[in-house]
Amino acid sequence: MSRKVLVIEDEPAIRNTLYVLLSALKCEGDVACSGQQALAMISRECFDAVLLDIRCANPPADQILSKIIEIRPNLMGRVLVITGEVSDPKVLEMLTRNSVPSIPQARLVQDLWGRLGTLFGQLQSPKAIQ
Repeated sequence: MSRKVLVIEDEPAIRNTLYVLLSALKCEGDVACSGQQALAMISRECFDAVLLDIRCANPPADQILSKIIEIRPNLMGRVLVITGEVSDPKVLEMLTRNSVPSIPQARLVQDLWGRLGTLFGQLQSPKAIQ
């Protein structure tokens, strides 16, 4: 069964990388370039998970997270945040407070499968993702 994942990312290179990774993981990926676009998509379509780049936050990430849960409560615990070099205590506190799993952008390729597997439960590992 294919899983549908919404990617919220404003950088084309990262967006393309995520799309390729999701395809390799047998997930269907949709892309939003902004938080506003993502919220509109979430209100119209059902997704199994959301990948949110913390820096692509307009409105701010905490507002996007709360709106996602308001629109689709079933996505609680299924939002995965992609972080850059996050050292802002407010951002770290927001992630902790909301129990939001995160992946450092530098480890995206290495960690995405495991994190999505955790979100979805039992997934079979792809043969090889390089």
